[in-house]
Amino acid sequence: MRSQYARRRARVIGITLVLTAGSAAVSAVAPAAAVQVRPGSAGLAASVTINGNLNAVAATSAASAWAVGYRNNARGIPQTLIAAWNGTAWRQVPSPAPAVGSVLDGVAAVSARSAWAVGYITFNSPQPLILHWNGTAWKKVPSPTLATGGMLHSVAVTSARSAWAVGETLSPRVSTLILLWNGTAWKRVPSPTPSLCCVTLRGVAVVSARDAWAAGFTRPPHAPVPGAASGYVSVILHWNGTAWKRVPSPTPGGFANLWGVAATSARDAWAVGWYDKPLILHWNGTAWTQVPSPAAASDGILRAVAALSARSAWAVGYPLSSRATLILRWNGTRWKLIPAPKAALFGVAALSATRAWAVGGNLILSWNGIRWK
Repeated sequence: MRSQYARRRARVIGITLVLTAGSAAVSAVAPAAAVQVRPGSAGLAASVTINGNLNAVAATSAASAWAVGYRNNARGIPQTLIAAWNGTAWRQVPSPAPAVGSVLDGVAAVSARSAWAVGYITFNSPQPLILHWNGTAWKKVPSPTLATGGMLHSVAVTSARSAWAVGETLSPRVSTLILLWNGTAWKRVPSPTPSLCCVTLRGVAVVSARDAWAAGFTRPPHAPVPGAASGYVSVILHWNGTAWKRVPSPTPGGFANLWGVAATSARDAWAVGWYDKPLILHWNGTAWTQVPSPAAASDGILRAVAALSARSAWAVGYPLSSRATLILRWNGTRWKLIPAPKAALFGVAALSATRAWAVGGNLILSWNGIRWK
């Protein structure tokens, strides 16, 4: 398990932040400064390369968004990476970075003055890492210490007093990890771990204090992250206000994994991932069922999903055999493949029909209601 993440940490990916504001062209940020985007100015373009990788994005308004991930320092040690959108430009902001190395995998925001980012401290026996934005600065917040090590991959918030974070513990076998923020402290909450080894939770979504979802997969011991052979089984857990319980979920052909989940109501939720093609599951209030993905998107992994309503959702990821971009849009009837700049995408956030963000290893993309830039 640790070798898998060691390989991931060893990557050094140049990020070009591609940004738009309204109908403006693109701009970008450097580590210490931002290039301002002038709305309506055609042809303005600039870019600065940053060594790092963006894994997730969250937004609360047209003037407030966060993107998180990691970058490698001069010694090749991964450090937290956080970029902020202020309505005009993206700017990299200071973030706590433990000296032993750290990665951020998930971010969620409840307002311009309150946001959470989660990940893990990387070396030896990894430990969960939780950061909080208080409107002025990002600060590290204590998380439960896990004797066997653990990682967090996703976070969801409903208020300043309620948030969920999910991931996995590492020993004696990889098991589900769920933490709850009660307004004062993060505490571990019991969660079911299927008997199959090994189980990781990759996404979490919250509808209310009595309705939340977590999605992930089981895998055989020592198997790499999806893309190889069989043995992966989709896992979906549900919070009913009292306990987390596993809910049946499709595993097409006996092989499937889930990477992201989003929900808009008790009767409308999505989970996305991969089997031998993009995997899309829908919750209708009674059961999870598979929904067809576009034939044009038959080769790829979906890594994240964001939903605005029963008639509007986005799913992003990347193809396995090409360098095209995999962005799908739900229109209330079916999923459609939407043209976009080439990129491997790992996170998506949607604010309205005319504003959405997607991030990946080398891009930040913006949806303006007409196209992705």
